[in-house]
Amino acid sequence: MSITIYGIKNCDTMKKARAWLDDHGVAYDFHDYKIAGIDKAKLKAWSDELGWEVLLNRAGTTFKKLPDADKDGLTESKAIALMLAQPSMIKRPVLDLGGRRVVGFKPDLYARDVKAAK
Repeated sequence: MSITIYGIKNCDTMKKARAWLDDHGVAYDFHDYKIAGIDKAKLKAWSDELGWEVLLNRAGTTFKKLPDADKDGLTESKAIALMLAQPSMIKRPVLDLGGRRVVGFKPDLYARDVKAAK
């Protein structure tokens, strides 16, 4: 099974998630949005699976600094366009376990979901 964790290298939550994976001997690939970006088809598939509301990080400074016109009247297509333009707006991490994705980092969920994916 191949696991990929998506995010940004210097994000504190990403560091915690990667440390958890390392400490539990879980092999994974790291996809850094700042270096590799994210393609629209993958983001759309995640949105279809999880909902764009789950993926869009409204609490982050990147989103908060947007003009009100960009934040108002959000739809899936508008949210995806914002996340493609500024991947920092994608909630982190996105853990791709092959058959499903987990968004955010909670050790108890990782313990359950990573074990179930093996």
